[in-house]
Amino acid sequence: MSQSITIIGGGPAGLIAAQRLAEAGRRVTIYDRMPTVGRKFLMAGRGGLNLTHSEPLDRFVTRYGAAQSWIEPLVRAFSPDDLRAWSHDLGVPTFVGSSGRVFPETLKASPLLRAWLGRLAELGVEVRTRHDWIGLTDDNQPILSGAGGEFEAQTDTTILALGGASWPRLGGEGGWVPILAPRGVDIAPLLPANAGVEIAWSSHLRDRFAGTPLKRIALTFAGRTVRGEAVIAATGLEGGAVYALGAGLREAIARDGGATLTLDLRPDMKTAEIADRLDRTGSSDSAPNRLRRALSLAGPAYSLLREGFPPDALATPEAMAAAIKAIPLRITGLRPLDRAISTAGGIRLDALTPELELKALPGIFACGEMLDWEAPTGGYLLQGCFASGIAAARGLLGRP
Repeated sequence: MSQSITIIGGGPAGLIAAQRLAEAGRRVTIYDRMPTVGRKFLMAGRGGLNLTHSEPLDRFVTRYGAAQSWIEPLVRAFSPDDLRAWSHDLGVPTFVGSSGRVFPETLKASPLLRAWLGRLAELGVEVRTRHDWIGLTDDNQPILSGAGGEFEAQTDTTILALGGASWPRLGGEGGWVPILAPRGVDIAPLLPANAGVEIAWSSHLRDRFAGTPLKRIALTFAGRTVRGEAVIAATGLEGGAVYALGAGLREAIARDGGATLTLDLRPDMKTAEIADRLDRTGSSDSAPNRLRRALSLAGPAYSLLREGFPPDALATPEAMAAAIKAIPLRITGLRPLDRAISTAGGIRLDALTPELELKALPGIFACGEMLDWEAPTGGYLLQGCFASGIAAARGLLGRP
């Protein structure tokens, strides 16, 4: 009889592990607490489903920050090219966008997910939804709860792929922590990643400009500068440029109770050039009009300057130019975990074998956002989830 595998969690990590195991001839059952699987995957597809990124692999792996040393081998073993080939094999070719991000040609998640679930069905994978994982027996058998009540899965091996604790309405709510922690699994606290920052805007800026995008800007924190885009939110700032600085901001807020982020509205221009353009517009015009005519800075630009500086600090072209290049924004906190795109923290590396088996619970593997790693948006999150799912399957297949 072939080995029976239980996978708990029907996100990308769990589904790709199921596919790899079923292709190797294992009998696989996926359990998920939601009515359907892949819900967060579908949510990611609302923006075009950024599967991965096309940048050189040596640079790609640096995006995992403090976790690079152990995520890098997983990503090299299942690379962005491998992920694109997998999508193509399911009948969904990909393309590289102008930013280097990789998307399915459909620009939607649903066709890819349908093809994927069809492939899993062909391979004999059973998917059982509306089943909660509620515990483990003394011999590490998963205990689940479904419409028929509680039962033991009776499996040879288990892979946990339950995600982090962001987007709880899509299934990730961190309920696995109180199950694993008492069994000796070392878990770093679950914290928001790729989350907006909270800023106490003036009522004028908040009421007039919430929802306004800021394009071609640069944000700097602790000596690191990120170019990109952001969006003014009623609560602060959101967007890719903010998320890329999230780990450092989160640490500073925890340590100091806040942080100061610097906004450059014109990162492609030198301060002297900005001052010269402002000077040539004439001093009789209003400051907002001068910004618009000289620098094409309309909308919230002047209001943002006023958030960071008193009027007398903007009185001359030179002073205003310097301000445009470095608007201080006081960050009071990050958006809460249930408002974050992803989760930092999770099962620590030293709680896992190199094959992603839990040291404290032999026969149980873990992958995806349950593990203690994080990455910025741009394709790195999904790539990490896929790569760790493949790694868990590979580790399981190599287990005596």
